[in-house]
Amino acid sequence: EISCSLVGSEMCIRDRCCMNFRLTKGNFLKTGAYIEGDSAIFTFAAEKEDECSIVLLDKSGNTACVIDIPAEYSTGSLYSVRLHGFCGNEYAYYFRINGKRCIDPYATRIFGREKWNDKTRSDNDYEIACGIDSSDFDWKYDSFPEITRDRMKLYKLHVRGFSMDVSGDKKHKGTFEAVSDRINYIKKLGFTSILLMPVYEFEEMTIPVKHDIPEYAKPKYSLKDEQSVHTDKQNDKVNFWGYTSGNYFAVKASYASDASDASNELRRLVERLHKNGMECIVEMYFPDRTDHNLILDALRYWVMSFHVDGFKLLGNRLPITAIVQDALLSRTKILYDGFDMSVVPQNRTYENLYIDKEEYQFAARMMLNHINCNMYELLNQQKKQGENVGFINYISSNNGFTLSDLFMYNDRHNEANGEKNADGPSWNFSNNYGCEGPSRKRFIREIRKLKWKDAMLLLFLAQGVPMIMAGDEICNSQDGNNNAYCQDNPTGWVNWSNEQSRRENIRFLTRLIKFRDEHPVISCPKPFKFSDYKAVGYPDLSYHCKNAWIGECDATKLCVGVMYCGDYNEVNKDYVYVAYNFYSSREKLALPKLKKGMKWYKVCDSTLKEPFYDTPVLCENQQYADVSPQSVYILIGR
Repeated sequence: EISCSLVGSEMCIRDRCCMNFRLTKGNFLKTGAYIEGDSAIFTFAAEKEDECSIVLLDKSGNTACVIDIPAEYSTGSLYSVRLHGFCGNEYAYYFRINGKRCIDPYATRIFGREKWNDKTRSDNDYEIACGIDSSDFDWKYDSFPEITRDRMKLYKLHVRGFSMDVSGDKKHKGTFEAVSDRINYIKKLGFTSILLMPVYEFEEMTIPVKHDIPEYAKPKYSLKDEQSVHTDKQNDKVNFWGYTSGNYFAVKASYASDASDASNELRRLVERLHKNGMECIVEMYFPDRTDHNLILDALRYWVMSFHVDGFKLLGNRLPITAIVQDALLSRTKILYDGFDMSVVPQNRTYENLYIDKEEYQFAARMMLNHINCNMYELLNQQKKQGENVGFINYISSNNGFTLSDLFMYNDRHNEANGEKNADGPSWNFSNNYGCEGPSRKRFIREIRKLKWKDAMLLLFLAQGVPMIMAGDEICNSQDGNNNAYCQDNPTGWVNWSNEQSRRENIRFLTRLIKFRDEHPVISCPKPFKFSDYKAVGYPDLSYHCKNAWIGECDATKLCVGVMYCGDYNEVNKDYVYVAYNFYSSREKLALPKLKKGMKWYKVCDSTLKEPFYDTPVLCENQQYADVSPQSVYILIGR
C-alpha cells in the first residue's frame, strides 16, 4: 500500500514504499549508491537524529519523488536503504539532510557539468545532481603493465590542455579520446607512463574577476575562438587544473567526447595504454579534513573500476600509512612527498612507492642557469635512489615555468590571471639570457637551445624516474606565465603548431630516452655503493675531474665527469662516462683507464645541432675529454 502526500511540487513518502519502490535495509559496508539486481542501494553518512530523505529527479531534472528515511535504517553514523524496483538510468538523485541539499560524495556520476564551464548554469550547486554509473565494460584480458622504476619514464598532461590546440575533429578536442589518439606519439618518444592531472569531477566555474591587463601582457593569439576570448576589463576565472575538492568517484564528463559515456571513454584510454605496454597514473587532490575512509575507498575504486596503475597524491594529512599498507593497493604506484619508512612493508617483491618532491628541479635549475649552484647537491640529485622507494625527477611541471620559458624569462608574467602578478612562484632560478621573452638574436636563441638540451640530458641521465610536462619536448611556451591554473586558452594549452618546427628536439629526446633504455646501469633500481663490491676492478659509480678517480671536493666546481661501470649490469656491459661542464670556458676532464682492449667512444655532444652521433666516434685522446663550455658529453667504453 502506498501512502503519498504532496509538499509543494514534491511527493513526500513517509512509509516504506514509493511509487513502484519498496524499501528494505541496505548494505552498511559499502558507501554510496549502486545497482544490485532490480534494486538500488543508497548508503550515506548522517546521524540517527537527522531528518534524511532521498530526492529522485526525472530525466528533465524535475523532482519525481522524495523518500523520507526513518531512523530505523541507521547504524552508527550511516543510513542504508534498498529501493526495490529502481531503474538506474531513469533517475538522478541527491540527499536532503535536515532540509539541506547534499550531493553524495560517493556518487559515481554527476549530472549538470556535462559541458565544460557552462555559463548557462545559474547556480552551481542547485543544478548539480548525482547518478549511478551502471555502465558495462569488458576488460577482456587487460593486465597491469607493472613497469619497474628503472624503466619508468613519465609524461604528464592535462586532458583538456593537451588536446585543445590539435588539428582535426573538433568533437574530440579536450577529451580522453584525443589523448588516446596521441598514445602512439607518446610511446614513440619513449615514455612508459602518462600522468593525468585531475580527471575526477570537479567544479571548474568560478566568479568573474575584473582586472586590467598591461599592454605587454595581453594575449598574442586571435580572439576569434569563442573559447579563447579575453577582454581588458573582465576575465572569467576558470579552475582549469582541477586542484580542488571534487566528486572522487565520478569521471569528469566534460573531458569525454560523449559526456553520457565518460567513464567508459576513460576506461578505453586506459585499456589502449595497457595494450601498448604503458601505464596510466592519475593525480588526486584531497583538501584538509577529507574523510580518510573516503580517500581509501576512492583509490580502491579507481583501481578496480578504471584499472589505473597508480596515483600521485596531493594534500596534507592524508592517511598515507593506511594507503601504503593496504593490500589491494600494494601493486599500485603511489607518488607522494614522503613516507614513514618505519611503517612501509619491507617484504614486497614489487616496489610501488615513489617520493615526488620539487627538490630535483631546484638543483638542476640552479646549475643550468648559474644561480647559487652547488655541484654536491646536483650530483646527489643525479644519483638519488632509495632501497624501498623510488624518486620522481623533473625540471618543469604544471606548477612553474615550462622548460622553454625557464630559459626565456627572468620574471613571472601572470597579469592575465587577475591577481596583479602576485600569484605563482616569485623565484624560479630562471634566466632570460639577455632578452625577456622571445628574441630574434641568434646568439640568444642558440644558448637557449643548448640549455634546453643540457636540461634534458641532466634529467634523463639521473638515476630516478624522469618526468616531463606535455609540450616540453617541443619547447612549448606559456609566455612567461608560471601559474596557468586559470588559463583555459592557448596560454594553458600545448601549442602543437610547433611540432613540425621542433622535429630536431623530438629526435634528440627520442634518442636520449633510447640511450637510457639501452644503458640501464644509469637507472640502477638500487642506490649506488661507490665501491667495487663485485670485484671487477672498478666501483659501480665514480667521479673524475682533472685527474682520474679524484673528484675535487669543492661544491662551487662546475665541471665533473661521472662514470657508470657497465660490469654492474647484465644487459649492457658498456661503461658510460658523462662529462658535465657548466663553466663558460672549455675544460678537460680525465678519462679513467679502461680494461685491456676497451676504448672510449663519444656518442653525444649537446653543442651539436644533432647531438647524438649515428655511430660512436673513437676518441682521439683516451686520457682526457676536452669539453665545450656550457655543455654535456656522453662517452661509452667498450
